[in-house]
Amino acid sequence: MQRFDAVVIGAGAAGLFCAGVAGQLGLKVLLVDHSERIAEKIRISGGGRCNFTNRDLDPRAPHKHFLGDNPNFCRSALSRYTAADFLGLVQRHGIAFHEKHKGQLFGDRSSEDFIRMLLAECDAGGVTRWQPCRVAAVRQGAEGYELDTDQGPVGAKRVVVATGGLSIPKIGASDFGYRLARQFGLRVVEPRPALVPMTFEGEDWSPYAQLAGLALPVRIATGAKKSAVAFDEDLLFTHRGLSGPAVLQISSYWQPGTPVRIDLAPGADLPAELQRAKARSRKLIANELAAWVPSRLADAWAQRDAGWQRPVNEASDKALGALALGLSHWELVPSGTEGYRKAEVTAGGVDTRELSSQTLESRQPGLYFIGEVVDVTGWLGGYNFQWAWASAWACAQGMAAAH
Repeated sequence: MQRFDAVVIGAGAAGLFCAGVAGQLGLKVLLVDHSERIAEKIRISGGGRCNFTNRDLDPRAPHKHFLGDNPNFCRSALSRYTAADFLGLVQRHGIAFHEKHKGQLFGDRSSEDFIRMLLAECDAGGVTRWQPCRVAAVRQGAEGYELDTDQGPVGAKRVVVATGGLSIPKIGASDFGYRLARQFGLRVVEPRPALVPMTFEGEDWSPYAQLAGLALPVRIATGAKKSAVAFDEDLLFTHRGLSGPAVLQISSYWQPGTPVRIDLAPGADLPAELQRAKARSRKLIANELAAWVPSRLADAWAQRDAGWQRPVNEASDKALGALALGLSHWELVPSGTEGYRKAEVTAGGVDTRELSSQTLESRQPGLYFIGEVVDVTGWLGGYNFQWAWASAWACAQGMAAAH
């Protein structure tokens, strides 16, 4: 049986970084992954350029950008390994990057730059990598843990589970981490798709299906009015429903059966604008609306009511008021989401009450959980990657201190 100080299961963002840091801290590390290609989430993220962190992340207030049963759990790791820390690593490897809006940092060239960087960090730590290599079983042994793998039995004092969630199964997502947690008696918060497009069914959606491909800036909200969560982002119409950053963001907070509320013309006082248009214009209502929303949306919206299919100066005040209200307070109940197939991340996961916020070690000594497999879910825009880096770093430091 081959023996290591630590075995890291899962060679995604968190697993690669943890293995590299732990190796450089002096641990003998084995990194295993069941997929032929590692780090597929990194490879496809940010349109292939990797949105690798976010400058706006405030480690002192993680509840602003993270959700879970206890969003404050991630404060310790995020404050000890910050976006600036990871940025320093990126710069040391000479990777060019740029900032988009709202603090989002992307590579200039390709996500492959970041994968090569993480592999170089593993090489610098002398990490042994096996892939594709499946772990069939993990059990307690005389000196820590014993693992049955495709390349034979392995022994290790510590096991790090960095197997991610259930999102995007075509790139190898699995429930391995949740099953392993339950095997050792650890609680798991029920996983669900997050950062995912929403779907709508039936005649309610038929007026909008023709708008597929149309994007516009909106304000979107969900939840009870007093505790509502809202985002100002772009919305995208699809054949089956709604997507775009606004919808992906709100999907993490949306509860099935409840409505989302959308202001399609944020910043505009539509009742007043339509009244002014009535006083000076003879254009069709849809043509006037095109000053505040895309013309395709204006045309589709006007078709919903005969009172809106006329020149604006001939419309009743009541009809114009109803039109303004509908556009600025569009309320609709999604029938569901596109599920794990299109979800960027998985919400839920290993219950943070089972883990040390300092080291990510579980109540089961020597067993650690990091990254997406944990019940910590960030906003769109690099936050989930920063949680991967920070939790991996905290875990590696914890293992080295206990070594």
